[in-house]
Amino acid sequence: MEKSKRISYSQAINDATSQAMKMSKDVIIMGQLIDYSSGVFGTTSGLINKFGEKRVKDFPAAESLMTQAGVGAALAGQRVLLVHIRIDFMIYSLDSIVNWLSMWRFKSNRESNVPVVIRAIVGRGWGQGPQHSKSLHAWFAHLPGIKVAIPATAFDAKGLLLESIFSEGPSIIIEHRSLFNLKDIVPNRPYRVRYGKAIVRRKGNDVTLVAIGCNVIDALKAAKILKKDGIDIEVVDPRTLTPLDRETINKSVKKTKRLVVVDPGWESFGAASEIITSVTTRQNLHLISNPLRITLPDSHTPMSLALEEKYYINAQKIVNKIKKLLKK
Repeated sequence: MEKSKRISYSQAINDATSQAMKMSKDVIIMGQLIDYSSGVFGTTSGLINKFGEKRVKDFPAAESLMTQAGVGAALAGQRVLLVHIRIDFMIYSLDSIVNWLSMWRFKSNRESNVPVVIRAIVGRGWGQGPQHSKSLHAWFAHLPGIKVAIPATAFDAKGLLLESIFSEGPSIIIEHRSLFNLKDIVPNRPYRVRYGKAIVRRKGNDVTLVAIGCNVIDALKAAKILKKDGIDIEVVDPRTLTPLDRETINKSVKKTKRLVVVDPGWESFGAASEIITSVTTRQNLHLISNPLRITLPDSHTPMSLALEEKYYINAQKIVNKIKKLLKK
């Protein structure tokens, strides 16, 4: 029997969910459209047939109610996986997330746990518009009491989901819709990817390029292009924002003396700023050039294809900005 297989990001999420539900009868999944044959972009396909409607609970468009129900079920002993098909509408659940879910362990002096995992999906692509495409990872990373993951590969999507489901505290996993068809070699067996452990996707000596979520793919493409011009890029994927693996990032920057952060969020008050601050406030770390943020502009997502191409980050934009940085 094969020990691993090449599968898509969405299939890896489906595998992780199915394996978690087989390992523990306490694991349940809740969300909109999760019991459809197509599932949520394929990530929940077939689960209703395997586990039944008592453990695969479809919800109407009532995000706040669903999240509150999930918190209650977790307090009653279930391990709850909530699927918010769009992070934009998960905002209706902010009271449950901010005032209850994030605080529960703190207020109970760690005597009571709420093992809730939220899968928050970010839309991307022509026509998504400003109400289906916001990546609010920095919002939730700012909130104490909740772990935040933003996996870029199918391998990490499966491992981080299993890690989250069987941990004792709440987690939010940010999934970019643009990654769902991306394939990777993924073990068949259950495994866990730990929070707070970044990975160096590509080794290099000239520039440390920290790339978050879907921008990891753009960063690797950019590094390949720049290599042809003799520019050696080290690509670091944090994988999780809270906790953030500052040591791996700092170790890379200490070697390259340059830092560029690519963040699929807005420029102001974002994850890129936190990563840069954590590096520049470190003693005895001297940079050759000022750190650079490559982010979305402080604007909502346009709907037309032409404007969308200008709005989003791509490999060529990264290449151009790094070349400009190296000329200074």
